[in-house]
Amino acid sequence: MLKFNEEKQVNDIQGALALRPEVEKVIDAVWEKKFDNVFYLGIGGTYASAMQAVTYINGRSDLPVYVQHAAEYYTTGNRRLTKDSLVILSSVTGTTQEVVQAVNEIKKIGSTLLGFVDQEGSALAEACDHVITYPAPGTEQIKFFMAADRLMNKNGDFEDYEEYYAELEQHLAKGLVEAEKKADGFGLAFAEKHRHDAMHYFIGAGNQWGAVYSYAMCYWEEQSWLRSKSIHAAEFLHGTLEIVDETTPVTVFLGEDEQRPLSERVQNLLPRICGNYTFIDTKDYPIAGISEKNRGRVLSHLLMHCVTQRIDAHVEKLNCHPLDIRRYYRQFDY
Repeated sequence: MLKFNEEKQVNDIQGALALRPEVEKVIDAVWEKKFDNVFYLGIGGTYASAMQAVTYINGRSDLPVYVQHAAEYYTTGNRRLTKDSLVILSSVTGTTQEVVQAVNEIKKIGSTLLGFVDQEGSALAEACDHVITYPAPGTEQIKFFMAADRLMNKNGDFEDYEEYYAELEQHLAKGLVEAEKKADGFGLAFAEKHRHDAMHYFIGAGNQWGAVYSYAMCYWEEQSWLRSKSIHAAEFLHGTLEIVDETTPVTVFLGEDEQRPLSERVQNLLPRICGNYTFIDTKDYPIAGISEKNRGRVLSHLLMHCVTQRIDAHVEKLNCHPLDIRRYYRQFDY
């Protein structure tokens, strides 16, 4: 398989799950100190993961939790973000300009900053009160959700927390690599069909909304230079459906959380108006050892990433366009 190292991927996921004692230590300390709310901070892909984590908590807890766009914060501010807030962020390089600028403003207020920062000694690593470093691609969401799970556990919203993580630690890594193997043929067929699309619409809801938001922008646009747009499934029916015809490329991400019915509504409509649709359903990718009650809690967006990684690997190969090339991003000041 293209760009697939099974041993490394298993080790990366297991390594991320092994961070749990560090995450618990930080969250428990913040809990004892007391806080008034939680903000997940990000921009681009980290903003997408932040949206997923906040949607996840909102459906399961009364904890006051918000998603905050970094650039919006340093221009507009947010008066709900106080010295007693917990701010959670993630960065690979630790140098993302907008996040650094937002964090510098937040530090003036005195909020507690928890950073999952892959680069030790970077600007963000130095700025955060608590730093957890684990440089493994594709594990950001595990880290964000791990913090969310511990917060909900402390709040009394997650009684089977230990049972849940026992399942993940034993079965998740192997299950995800098997899902990616299963998705490879689909990924190739999808790439062959859509690698020259003039425009492609990606639709999702719940924890898949962050997935489609990130996939359209960070993967198709930024990495593959393919024009695309992300639309929330609830909003698709209030505008975008009017420009869909029999030839329009439309892909719906179907997850397994509470908002699945919103995507199913779009799924039911598309065959009546479009002849170029695709449905990617995480239910098609079972993971042995993970109980049914836990699949929708966190697995569906991780499984979707397994599928889209296969598409990306084949698009890169077929279009002869390395995904790490950028025309503009980080190429010069702007």
